Amino acid sequence: MKTYDVVIIGAGLAGLQCAKLLARCGATILLVDRKTDLTKGIHTTGIFVRKTLEDFDFPPGTLGKPVRNVTLYSPRLKSINLTSEKDEFRVGKMGKLYQSFLQDCLENGAEFSNGTRYVSAETGEQKNETIIKLEKGGEAFEVRTRVLVGADGANSRVAKDLKLDENQEWIVGYEEVFHANSSAKEPRLECFLDAEVAPGYLAWIADDGEEIHIGVGGYAAGFNPRRALEKFKERAAGKIIDLKNAKLVETRGGRIPVGGVLRRIAGENGLLIGDAADAVSPLTAGGLDPCLRLSAMAANVIFERLQTDNPTVLLNYSGELFRARFVSRLWMRRIIATVSNQKLLELGFAFLRGRIGRRFAKHVFFGRGSFPDVKLKNQGEKNFTNASILKSRS
Repeated sequence: MKTYDVVIIGAGLAGLQCAKLLARCGATILLVDRKTDLTKGIHTTGIFVRKTLEDFDFPPGTLGKPVRNVTLYSPRLKSINLTSEKDEFRVGKMGKLYQSFLQDCLENGAEFSNGTRYVSAETGEQKNETIIKLEKGGEAFEVRTRVLVGADGANSRVAKDLKLDENQEWIVGYEEVFHANSSAKEPRLECFLDAEVAPGYLAWIADDGEEIHIGVGGYAAGFNPRRALEKFKERAAGKIIDLKNAKLVETRGGRIPVGGVLRRIAGENGLLIGDAADAVSPLTAGGLDPCLRLSAMAANVIFERLQTDNPTVLLNYSGELFRARFVSRLWMRRIIATVSNQKLLELGFAFLRGRIGRRFAKHVFFGRGSFPDVKLKNQGEKNFTNASILKSRS
């Protein structure tokens, strides 16, 4: 049975970010994903906000053109145009980004097992080690690890096996991605309030001149995302954007947790990152900035656990550090969830067109109040690229 310092289940952005940072430190990493090709079956629109773009480096060719313009629409297609002086958003070319992050992991010694299904995990003979059961090509095998990381999405099986908190509230998103032959328009993000096609959330068009993302999101009860998207395209998208010269290249969809960061996201045997930890803004359902920040924090904690060989260090990684900072967003999420009447949305939109409402809208779209950076007690920032090499176990 092979032994690893860390086994990460799920090679989405969260899993890749965590694996990349730890592999650079010399930790022995096994990265596992059920997909055979990471560029297929992507679950995110891939919109990165300014705070992320300023604080993280991205490989060349993995981001679309900068977006500074946002238009918000009411159910009757009344509009508010918002413009920033800064580059507020860029749509990630997620397939290329995943491949680049994976290559970084492999170049630093991480192992990658694709087309592999996570089966279960249980404590080994030594209390601080976990035996993980996996299956690839119909054949089962086991590995041993000091730290198990669940990056396996909103319905995390790792969370169940580690007896950690699990997501209870989510919306469902679905979108179509088109390649545009050319676009003379300024890159723009367009968001639509519509209780019929996007109950409790938004419909959107993100057009950066290279790719066009058209999608809807809403609470699952009574919501058929595919039908809602067709209705949205008939009702609004056809009037706003011309797809005659655009080619449909893929569809994306999945659950988006919106309950706020879970409280118990770590135990002595492992921890959760990304959607598994509900690292998503309850208000906007934006998850990419929280994903990168929480994954970096997790790598920081895991690094210390491996250096000290003290499993209780993982308990410093707690969702309680973040819950208080999301109280207002959680209340706003509750309010939005109850609005199912188009007239109420129109009234709310009328407020947004006023001076105070417009200022609030600009804060939501252009503010830097995404996921907070939190330093652990008695622990400063680590430089993962120059950190001392961990002792590997084979």
